[in-house]
Amino acid sequence: MKSFSVFVYFLQNKSTKRNFIVLSKFFAFLGAMVCLYAALFHALMLFEGHEYSWITGFYWVLTVMSTLGFGDIIFHTDLGLFFTLVVLLSGVIFMLILLPFTFVQFFYQPWLEAQQKAQTPRNLPKATEGHIILTSLDPITATLIKKLKKYGYHYVLLEPDLNMAQELHEQGYNVVVGEYDDPETYNRLQLRQARLVVTTNDDLTNTSIAFTIRELTDRVPIVTAADNEHSIDILEFPGNTRVIEFTRMLGHRLAGRTHGTCMGPTLLGSFDSLVFAELPAVETSFIDKTLTQTRLREVTGLTVVGLWKRGQILPPMPQAIITPSTVLILAGTEAQLERYEKLFNKSCQLHTGEPPVLILGGGRVGHAAAETLQEQRIPYTIVEKSSAIVKRHGDNHLQGDAADIKTLRRAGIEEARTVLITTHHDAMNIYLAFYCRQLRPNIQVISRAIADRTVPKLYRAGADLVMSSASLGANAILSILRPDELSMFTEGLNIFRSPVPSSLAGKSLIKSKIRELSGCTIIAIKSGQEQEVSPDPASKLLKGDEIILIGTTENEAKFLQLYGK
Repeated sequence: MKSFSVFVYFLQNKSTKRNFIVLSKFFAFLGAMVCLYAALFHALMLFEGHEYSWITGFYWVLTVMSTLGFGDIIFHTDLGLFFTLVVLLSGVIFMLILLPFTFVQFFYQPWLEAQQKAQTPRNLPKATEGHIILTSLDPITATLIKKLKKYGYHYVLLEPDLNMAQELHEQGYNVVVGEYDDPETYNRLQLRQARLVVTTNDDLTNTSIAFTIRELTDRVPIVTAADNEHSIDILEFPGNTRVIEFTRMLGHRLAGRTHGTCMGPTLLGSFDSLVFAELPAVETSFIDKTLTQTRLREVTGLTVVGLWKRGQILPPMPQAIITPSTVLILAGTEAQLERYEKLFNKSCQLHTGEPPVLILGGGRVGHAAAETLQEQRIPYTIVEKSSAIVKRHGDNHLQGDAADIKTLRRAGIEEARTVLITTHHDAMNIYLAFYCRQLRPNIQVISRAIADRTVPKLYRAGADLVMSSASLGANAILSILRPDELSMFTEGLNIFRSPVPSSLAGKSLIKSKIRELSGCTIIAIKSGQEQEVSPDPASKLLKGDEIILIGTTENEAKFLQLYGK
């Protein structure tokens, strides 16, 4: 059955007919040559006084042309021997060289290609529903695919290039071949039954995809990535549900963590009346204090449910020391958060006029970070290698190689308070993080990471804080599918909810050993309409209650493995 489907696909290929015509012409020419040689064989044998049947003539021609030459039938005259040489040489050329080459090129190789292409799916079963359609494989969607698998979502990757689709299929991706601008492609992907479409191609392709999809349905939401701020309005016009400029978002978040900014808590999300926020300790009065000494809960009512330090999530122990690189994870009500912001705004002092922030890389992320610093009236210098970018933007730009000590000194590395590393190459980011740390052991180093796997390397290289653009995009998209889960895209720290596992019902929080077994920390217990934030270790987990937990991506996966989804 499989061979039959390959054969059908082979016959439907546009080039198959052309190949068959070439092959038929070649075999017709070869057959005519054999017939001509057989006729000449009879004429020359009669000239020598011998008479053979036509079968014998064809037999002699084929044995000579194939160089078998059994020698049972031979000529005795020079003319006959010369004719034998002509038949032999033409046989070498046409049967031993051209025939195999022609057969391989016009039949065997297309057949192998048909086998490979037939293995790559071209449609989804009609019963498929609730799936996510991805139109590009990049760091964002690669990270998203891992998360979709973890949560049990079915996805399909659309790829127009057959060779690339075959390669991705062999790597284990669920890929379907099809053109972006062909409505039939999306019909074969069961578009109307899909849960979400994610387009992370360039702006032109994303616009074309959105118009094509909206020809078929207005129901399925589309999330698209915008390369440029000016493209957002255009991308929203064809019906994209949500347009996200990931690079700009990342730049703002990078700048918000620098010394001297007054960004305050960043809202992560909420569960009913409970809100979560992340607060960089930079430029707060909490530096060098313990959690107890901050009196944060007493003054505002907010609870610190986690501490993030240089790539590690730490439990909020009362004697934990807060450093400039610490990020506090806060939980409480909106009123409590507003109370903190009022207090924070009073105590925050902008450090204008002090040494600048160095931004290494003048791309979209670097300029987005510069916008935030400019709003905060913090001086900055962008180091960019491209003369075209420096010429276009002018002020606050320095042309040069950030890996050159002379360039860094001209930019002010010896006086700078913070270095933001925003290049589009992870290897360069690792190099610059290590280089800046060696030059200035006490400088704040904040770096961008393209791929999640680079995050721990950047921390080892000396970065104080690393933000992954892949996690940013993946978690922003995932939040649409799972609004009840919050993710700190910068470090892979997740806040999620779960019903109390049946195996833990009736046990106290301390006896459940959730933290010891999974690494996750319960930050709230919801029972009916009541919600207990930072519950007492003696609190009991009751059947029907809901728990809200915090942990890394790996911790969450372990929790799901132990207690189910």
